[in-house]
Parts: sequence; C-alpha cells; structure tokens
Amino acid sequence: MTISIPLPTATRATEIATRVAGHLSAGDCLLLSGPVGAGKTHFARSIIQAMLSRLEDVPSPTFTLVQTYDTSSGEVWHADLYRLFHIDEMAELGLEDAFDTAITLIEWPDRLGDLRPVRCLELDFSMPDLESDLRVLNVTANGSWDWIEVFDDV
Repeated sequence: MTISIPLPTATRATEIATRVAGHLSAGDCLLLSGPVGAGKTHFARSIIQAMLSRLEDVPSPTFTLVQTYDTSSGEVWHADLYRLFHIDEMAELGLEDAFDTAITLIEWPDRLGDLRPVRCLELDFSMPDLESDLRVLNVTANGSWDWIEVFDDV
C-alpha cells in the first residue's frame, strides 16, 4: 500500500518529518528517493533535528557519506549514497550493522543493491511542477510497520 502526501511547503514537510520522528526506533530504516532538490535531505534533517535533545547543526552527508547522531531514541545514521557506485563501497560504510542497531535514513537507496533491507519505509519524493514549491511524498511500507497509521490523517 502506498500513501501519497502533498507537501506544498517546506514547513509542511518538516511537520510530517517531526511526526515520523516520534515513532522511530532502533532497526527502523527509511529509504529516501527522488530527484535532486525534491526534499530528501530537508526531510531527513527535520527528522534528526526533531529527535535531538539539543540544537545541533545537521549537515548533508553528501561528502562525508554518513553522519551519525546520538538521540534519546537511539543512534541515527544519515547516509547519502549518491556518490557511490559499487556494492563494495556500501559494505565499507558499515550500513548492514546499522540496519539492525540504529535508525537509518538512506538517501539514494538505489545504490544499496542486495544490501537493501527487507523491512523498510520507502519515501519517494517527486516534484510534479518544477515551477512551484509543491512536492509529493509517496510512502510505502515494506515488512511490518505497526505505526504506519501516522500518515492516515495528513
């Protein structure tokens, strides 16, 4: 089942991300896909900021590949796989272990190949009209997600 959510503003995206953040726990994996500029990093950053107990800069991991954060809900790994092209590069990041022990937010999950977790929440961002700020978020749950109803009334 896929749920489609219009995101007319960045503020609305932050509201949805904050709602999602309140339900995440170790072992949860969010796969964020969509074109450059569609809102993947903004959404991941909003989740992380909502989970932190203090104000902290949350940079894009475009060049570092992975940023980690300690939160009251557990460790959060934010990975941007855009610059990786071979499955061996993924193994070096330690993501397989993080899938079991941390909350993982993965941008450009198509790079994961066989490492893609079976239980994941797919967040696909699109920009239907390049002349407006509107984004659309399509959410698909793979595996068991007992809190997917968080999206029911958005």
